[in-house]
Amino acid sequence: MKTTIAVIGVGLIGGSIALALRQDPDFRVVGFDVREDYLDKALTNGVIHAGTTDLQTAVREADAVFIAVPVEQIYKLLDQLAQLTLKPGAILTDVGSTKKGIVAYAAERVPREVTFIGGHPMAGSHKSGVEAANPRLFENAYYVLTPSPETPAGQVERLKHLLAWTRAKVVVMDPQEHDRVVGAVSHFPHVIAAVLVNQVSRYNEENEWHRRLAAGGFRDITRIASSNPRMWRDILLNNREELLRIAADWRDTLDSIMALVESADRDRIEQFFRDARDFRESLPERQRGALPPLYDLYIDIPDHPGEIGRITTLIGAKEINITNIQILEAREDMLGVLRITFRSEAEMEKGEELLRFFNYSVYRRD
Repeated sequence: MKTTIAVIGVGLIGGSIALALRQDPDFRVVGFDVREDYLDKALTNGVIHAGTTDLQTAVREADAVFIAVPVEQIYKLLDQLAQLTLKPGAILTDVGSTKKGIVAYAAERVPREVTFIGGHPMAGSHKSGVEAANPRLFENAYYVLTPSPETPAGQVERLKHLLAWTRAKVVVMDPQEHDRVVGAVSHFPHVIAAVLVNQVSRYNEENEWHRRLAAGGFRDITRIASSNPRMWRDILLNNREELLRIAADWRDTLDSIMALVESADRDRIEQFFRDARDFRESLPERQRGALPPLYDLYIDIPDHPGEIGRITTLIGAKEINITNIQILEAREDMLGVLRITFRSEAEMEKGEELLRFFNYSVYRRD
């Protein structure tokens, strides 16, 4: 007898979960979405076995339900699911990047005959939509589960068993601990990136060189400011308590280093940067964390006509996919004049090997 999985929201995350689970021939994946064209794409691309715009139809026989929608919509769907007929013993889980509020809300709404377990797959892509769905999207990434103290251990193990098909590193955390940690390493950095970009934007109104010279390292360290504004509005509001605490700590730290600058304390300023460097260099290089990684190579190329075309032809001939290419004018603290962005680490490594074979000087950014 097949296990039925319902995926609510067949975009990038929901579609990738569906594709990963479809690898088990004993799983039947049913997709739900409010838009029929999304479901048609999911069916055409082999992401789901069946699709429906009727929520009750999608979840009636489901042994597990993945709620793969933005944070604010999760609350609305929990309200809807509470009014529907669900299979006794079914597991409900979500993919939201905040957990404390969602887990508490689900505890009040979800019927006792089913189990809600908060979830957060910590992987994504610069692309969106079901067309970008990939069964390996979560491979080697952390997938955090946040059960409540009342959650039966057997249900957590059942969900872990399902998620084994994603090849993610499944870990279990308290919901508040999750929000505190992810707030510091993901949510607050998005705030800082946006603050920096908006600050330079204001300066640029008086002097356009701010924008021109920001094309190099500044663009790299603020890349996450290009994230979806509505999504980040909802994330910040749902993790408000932790972010306010983190912001207070950040202001104290900023005030401290600026006080050292004001007093011209050379030794302690140097120590400030040394401590930051040492901790950063201790971070795992190949391990996927809260922020999406960059798959960039930097290449030195001679200033000859057709040189960029030659590089892209070499890469294309080997069927290596690239997502962006940029000539760098502002290159402070980086090597290489050409930046090529690849779709995945595996594609980047193939590209690096190929370009080195043809005697190009290739660099990665640490």
